[in-house]
Amino acid sequence: MVEGATIIGPLVIVGGHEDKFGHPEILERIATLAHQQHPDLPLAVVTTASHQGSLSFATYHNAFRQFGLEVFPLRIDSRQEAQLLYTSQMLTQASGIFFTGGDQLRITSVLGGTSFHHALMEAWSRGLVVAGTSAGASMMSGTMIVAGDAEQTPARNAVNMARGMGLWEDAVIDQHFSQRGRIGRLLAAVAQNPQTLGVGIDENTAAIVELNNHRLTVWGEGTVLVVDGQKTTMNNASEAQPGEPLTLTHIVVHVLSRGYGLDLDQREPIRVFS
Repeated sequence: MVEGATIIGPLVIVGGHEDKFGHPEILERIATLAHQQHPDLPLAVVTTASHQGSLSFATYHNAFRQFGLEVFPLRIDSRQEAQLLYTSQMLTQASGIFFTGGDQLRITSVLGGTSFHHALMEAWSRGLVVAGTSAGASMMSGTMIVAGDAEQTPARNAVNMARGMGLWEDAVIDQHFSQRGRIGRLLAAVAQNPQTLGVGIDENTAAIVELNNHRLTVWGEGTVLVVDGQKTTMNNASEAQPGEPLTLTHIVVHVLSRGYGLDLDQREPIRVFS
């Protein structure tokens, strides 16, 4: 969280493969939040994660126009571009920012620590809506999952991790969660970082995180699985050899669907609406 922030914008963290033209309620929710923040400004679409940025932008350009929301591309493909004053100034002309899918390590390696990254954090601290899908979801956490074997038993070194963009410091996020059977690698990530929340988000599902209100809300057709390892009593992550299975006891797991959420202060599930 940005120091001294008072009106931090919402994070819309999407598990990937969101519906774009049939019943696109997640994109509609992003459009609504952006319109509430700045009704006359377009949405910026960042395609850094994708090697097919033009195609990715065209898809979301058409999708968001269904809701009367104009978008403009922010194609940043190098750290040199991310350091340009012009690139950072584009954020002042946006109602929100949306990060497309692709490779989350490409987002952090190109944008992390640059002038654009600092401008993003500053704009977010003033209420900018920040949304992202797939790789654009994973990069939001403080510690980010880069890769891991989805079919592997929770084991030491089962996941490769790196520094994320730090929008939600107290979480580690995984996407395409149920569809790709990623519970093992999320457990392994939490074992290595038990103070953080492990958050696994299904496809066509979003976790809307309001850090000002200390609340996570589930949106969409699937579930968000939350792994809380803070009160774990046995954890052999520091003792196990690479590839050796992990032991985790008294770990707390919540499976949350639409209409439910999480109190982020108490780490307790809540009913958000009926």
